[in-house]
Amino acid sequence: MPADRVPDLFEPFRRLAPDRTSASPASGHGLGLAIVRSIATAHHATLTACPTHPGGLAVTVTFARADRTIAA
Repeated sequence: MPADRVPDLFEPFRRLAPDRTSASPASGHGLGLAIVRSIATAHHATLTACPTHPGGLAVTVTFARADRTIAA
C-alpha cells in the first residue's frame, strides 16, 4: 500500500488493489473502511491507517477515555 493512497482507503466504493476486480466474488464493494470511519466519527474516535511491510496495512481506531461517573 503506497502511503499516498492511504487517504483514499476511507472513501466509499474505493478499492485500491488492482487485482480485486468486480468480477471476483471476494472483491467487496469498497465500503468497509468508509463504514468504520463513520462509526469512529460518531463516537469521537480517531481512525488512522499506516502501510506495513511487506504490503500490509495497520488500521487503528482510538477512542477517547470517558472521564465521567455514572450514578447507580
